[in-house]
Amino acid sequence: MDAYDLIIVGGGIGGSALATVMARAGRSALLLEQTEVYEDRVRGEWIAPWGVAEVQRLGLYDLLMGAGGHHITRHVTYDETLDPAQAEASPLPLGIFREGVPGPLCLGHPRHCQTLFDAAAAAGATALRGVRVLEIEPGPGPRIRFEHGGRARTAGGRLLVGADGRTSHVRETLGIRLHQDTPHHWFAGLLVEGVEGWDPEMQAIGTEGEFGFLAFPQGEGRVRIYGGYPLSQAKRFRGPDAPRRFLDAFAMECSPPNRALVAGRPAGPLFSYINADSWTERPYAPGAVLVGDAAGWNDPILGLGLSITYRDVRMVSDILKATDDWATVDFSPYGEERAERMRRLRFVAQIQAALDMEFGEAARARRRSLFERAAGDPGLKAHAFAVMAGPETLPPELFTEDHRARVLGGQEERA
Repeated sequence: MDAYDLIIVGGGIGGSALATVMARAGRSALLLEQTEVYEDRVRGEWIAPWGVAEVQRLGLYDLLMGAGGHHITRHVTYDETLDPAQAEASPLPLGIFREGVPGPLCLGHPRHCQTLFDAAAAAGATALRGVRVLEIEPGPGPRIRFEHGGRARTAGGRLLVGADGRTSHVRETLGIRLHQDTPHHWFAGLLVEGVEGWDPEMQAIGTEGEFGFLAFPQGEGRVRIYGGYPLSQAKRFRGPDAPRRFLDAFAMECSPPNRALVAGRPAGPLFSYINADSWTERPYAPGAVLVGDAAGWNDPILGLGLSITYRDVRMVSDILKATDDWATVDFSPYGEERAERMRRLRFVAQIQAALDMEFGEAARARRRSLFERAAGDPGLKAHAFAVMAGPETLPPELFTEDHRARVLGGQEERA
């Protein structure tokens, strides 16, 4: 039986980043990835400024930039209640949230994963693809049986790490409960190429009719676009012509630059999924810890999956590097910080969903009211700084029902 310091199940971004950092620190790591090829999963490509700061602390920033990382420096909010010229008159500069970070960082998901997986192997980790996990024996001194290359193998370790995504086998084996809130809307994504005329340093969001959009340029004429629409329209973007119809939905009067998106070409799959937020109360157990989506995820309307994952990796790696006694390692600081982090982000996501992904006259009036009131009271939008600067940077009172009521004008929203 082979023995390692860490057995990491899941060779995506979280697992490969942790394997790279720990291997560079001199710890032995077994990194197990099920897929043979990383595919476009329509998420996991945008890192908020606070997430970029975590990437820098992990020593992975130059690696991602060398792989084609692209910074966005400005944000514009469009809306059917705003004149486009008014929306574009005062774009939000995105370099103000973290010192030394010019703005969010974008990198295509397949390339992002492969870059980190290769870095883990280069740092000395045993990185295997095409793995089928057969059995996990958790607890102190965990063991795992898996199939690779047509033969069964067994490995033991000092710590088991679940980085195996939303349907985590490790989480299920550990018996860690996953909580999930009520779905609010559908969310779909598509990569578009051949986009001419979209500012490569501008991201945008907007709502018109029964559609809310987000757009994040990746450079070289590529833009990742997302769209939200009512739960009642489950079949809206199904069928062989769905990518074209999805692109056509971006033809909005409130956002003239969207014409460039509509004229682009679909460059990957179109996936639709519900927006639900999920979390775990305690993402660790004796001899094991969860990172990334395996430990719960935030509503994708905020786009914070990678930022959450990189902070998970940084916190877990800091704890592990601080001691050689992994038999009694204490992950409670990580668990407590993550629980509060996810609670705050869940709160912000619920407000944003109510504003940007609800449709009809009442929702339109709510947005118009907030635009007008926030002009005289910028504090009404202060909670949104949690998305860019990090949820820990804001005072607790911004994550209360009183603040929610002020923002939404007293409208009763989901709990």
